[in-house]
Amino acid sequence: MLTTNYYNDFFEFGQQKINFSFFELSLPDDDPVYTLKKVMEDLDFSGLLANCSDKGRTGYNPIMMYAVVTYANMRGVRSVDRIVELCERDLAFIWLTHGQKPKRDAFYGFKGKKLTSEILDDLNYQFLLRLQKEGLVTLKELFIDGTKIEANANRYTFVWRGTINYHLAGLLDSIELNFVRYNTFLQENGYGPKYDIGNAQMFVIEGMDKVRSVIEKNRKRKLSKHKKLANNTVIEIDNCSPLEILKLQKNLSTIATGEGIEFVYGKGKRKPEIQQLYEELEHLGQRLMGYKECFEIMGKDRNSYSKTDLEATFMRMKEDHMLNGQLKPAYNVQIAVENYFIVHGYVSNDRTDYNTLIPVLEKHQEAFGSVLEEVTADSGYCSEKNLLYLKEKGIESYIKLQDHEKRKTRAYAEDISKYYNMKVEVFEDEQFYICHDGRELRHIRTETKEQDGYTQTFEVYGCADCSGCEHKARCLYKYNAEKDVEKNKVMKINEQWEELREKSHANIQSERGILKRQTRSIQTEGHFGDIKENENFRRFNYRSADKVYKEFMLYAIGRNINKYYRFLNEKLKKFEGKITEKTA
Repeated sequence: MLTTNYYNDFFEFGQQKINFSFFELSLPDDDPVYTLKKVMEDLDFSGLLANCSDKGRTGYNPIMMYAVVTYANMRGVRSVDRIVELCERDLAFIWLTHGQKPKRDAFYGFKGKKLTSEILDDLNYQFLLRLQKEGLVTLKELFIDGTKIEANANRYTFVWRGTINYHLAGLLDSIELNFVRYNTFLQENGYGPKYDIGNAQMFVIEGMDKVRSVIEKNRKRKLSKHKKLANNTVIEIDNCSPLEILKLQKNLSTIATGEGIEFVYGKGKRKPEIQQLYEELEHLGQRLMGYKECFEIMGKDRNSYSKTDLEATFMRMKEDHMLNGQLKPAYNVQIAVENYFIVHGYVSNDRTDYNTLIPVLEKHQEAFGSVLEEVTADSGYCSEKNLLYLKEKGIESYIKLQDHEKRKTRAYAEDISKYYNMKVEVFEDEQFYICHDGRELRHIRTETKEQDGYTQTFEVYGCADCSGCEHKARCLYKYNAEKDVEKNKVMKINEQWEELREKSHANIQSERGILKRQTRSIQTEGHFGDIKENENFRRFNYRSADKVYKEFMLYAIGRNINKYYRFLNEKLKKFEGKITEKTA
């Protein structure tokens, strides 16, 4: 049995006598840092070197700095302070830096100025072309998915479009009242003709009538102590220029100078009417300028942003620390994967995935040309705009439809109100539908709808006479037997959209489509499971979309090299589909 002296001898005498020699220590032969070195030897760093100045004091080797931050991300380390500590204590980092000890300012300067998003993408694409030569990726198919990661912003610094619109409506109401007051002041005192000043004209605002009706309703609800009405109307304030208010202020200053009226300040002094009007217009102009800045930051595609990270949008997150469904500032992070490797990363402040597919595909075409043949994604990417883009580019769509599960139900197949459960016939080159009661629904007109810069076309079909039909209650939407006696069946069909949907649905129902759906769920969602659960990457360390993108891409490149290391050491094999009892 060992005695206490055994431990005392070690701590009191043993460690003092041991003299570690750095050259006697060595890394394991299969350490991933050697894989990193092997990858970097074939990369072209001319883009990174061109972004580094040769003037002034010589800094750390940029290639060495890139190797250090990449290896840190391979180890799941994103904090600069932790990287600095590892460069002093970890053998693999000491081997990469040749014993140098870069401090935090060196890493911040390198990641902030020298290592741009374009350089990161170029280095990642070079690595992927190497993988293509080795047969690990083909770059002909992509599996796409997204997740929301919390931004490095304070949680309660939100700015909402609806709130701004509500207060802006009240501000415009106040501005109009002061314009009337200004015109009355000029007319009563005869200053208009005397100083050649015209009347003030109120701004022309789109949707102002609706906003005023909301204001009136809220005034009544305020008296009855009810909750205010929501107002998410997008008010066009491009014509609301604070310069117009500034012109009125200059006119008032001209009048005050010409009439010898002095503006007074201080306690106990009564301000003249012209000064009161001047200061009220100044206050309103400052508020209007503030609201215009908020709308410019938010743009037309977002309904919120954070004051501490202007490019972050408030989104509903799965991690809810207060368990009340509150929104948090976050970014929508997209990855395009093939054979476990992250081919592309894309960071968006859009809450949905509809508008993120095309930018990812355009990045792929720009980097590798028109080699892409197949795209697999979940129902969050299913839109007419996306499917039409894939068709025009000759890319096969394996995108799940929103009603994929609903199509399996009996209610879907027995819904007589839907066009897809009606017979279709053609007479003299005219297509028409026959309803459950055997009546014809003929083409009435064609309608178009503009949405997000994209025009949708609808064909409208209707029945000439639905009187006496016993299926009205099941066929007409929200049918009321008393009010809708003379109502006839009318339906709008986006034929192009329906054709694209059916083609994509047929693809995912095929044997190849089933395998692709399996692959997508395992590889893309597997990445996010690792990122969030195993490595606790739930919040970014940097602010602004560009810095967030660089942080994520460094992490993605680190993951790619780890996957490559596992393939080389036969710890990972290409996914060929789930093994079932029939195939086993």
